[in-house]
Amino acid sequence: MKIIEKLIVIKEQNLILTNQRALFWKESSALILSDLHLGKTAHFRKNGIALPSDIIQQDLKRLSTLIHHFKAEKIIIVGDFLHAGKNSEFEIFSDWKTQFPALSIILVKGNHDRVSEKDILELGVSEIHTVYQENEFIFSHQDLKDEPKFVISGHLHPGVILQSSTKRLKFPCYVVTDHQLILPAFSTFTGLDTQNYFPDAQKYIFTQDSIYLIS
Repeated sequence: MKIIEKLIVIKEQNLILTNQRALFWKESSALILSDLHLGKTAHFRKNGIALPSDIIQQDLKRLSTLIHHFKAEKIIIVGDFLHAGKNSEFEIFSDWKTQFPALSIILVKGNHDRVSEKDILELGVSEIHTVYQENEFIFSHQDLKDEPKFVISGHLHPGVILQSSTKRLKFPCYVVTDHQLILPAFSTFTGLDTQNYFPDAQKYIFTQDSIYLIS
């Protein structure tokens, strides 16, 4: 797995965007991600839709690599950590978390995080918030209108369509404005919302080999 980095500075804080669907906040030693959707593939299989069983393992392997690469001390998950009710992927995550006993996981609840807080804490999550504030940043699953502080959110699964000479290509992206940063979905098993909600935003699209800024 190749980790490509792009440094941006917001509120005098160093945020390192990666091509692996998460960013690293240097001053806080925190990986920040959104929309892991733990349990989604198991939920689909339970309902008769054939999907590979190793999607969540691959997502967690990618997360492990990022933790080791940045020597992260905590993770901030900006919503939709879960997808549906408890299923077999809960045990997969619990087993994964034992590799990182000192790692703090801060969860900002999203619209899919509907199981009890007791069940969430049993997965190894350290803190649960509706909205979380640290330093100059507010973390929320969805955008907060009229919030004076800088908001880091998820939820939209943002993407961009680019037209090549032969076809239209879709890329996940980070969306950055003067007041907010919207994360791509961390799970690879998600669609992309390519509506141009923020026409004046900077959009950082990425592939396995690069990160590009488009405006």
